[in-house]
Amino acid sequence: MTRAETPAETPAETRADQERGAATIWTAIAVTALLCVVAFAFWLGSAAIARHRAEGAADLAALAAAGVAHRGSGPACDLARLVAERMATRLVGCRLDADDALVEVSASAPGVPLNFGSVGARARAGPAVHPRQ
Repeated sequence: MTRAETPAETPAETRADQERGAATIWTAIAVTALLCVVAFAFWLGSAAIARHRAEGAADLAALAAAGVAHRGSGPACDLARLVAERMATRLVGCRLDADDALVEVSASAPGVPLNFGSVGARARAGPAVHPRQ
């Protein structure tokens, strides 16, 4: 039997043949969109973790520097750098303002394949009561 001799197809059968595999395509699109949303959430989470790590490192480095501020800026900033490096951050700035230590650190987000930059944090630490008062 040739094509010309076959009985006429119904419109429903023709539509079903045309739509065969459409669910697979829509499922692939949905899975891809879901993976993109999950990756974006992961990147946001990594940035938040990096920010918290930088803030904690800045606080601890400033406290360490303020603890030895009486020895001068050199030893205080060296100790701040050591604390920052131990917390997987980088010391960007360190200075003493009278008895206060001002520290700035930066950290990069872990697990992010593209380098979107780093996050920074600043902290200030010193005695509760200044000797001048």
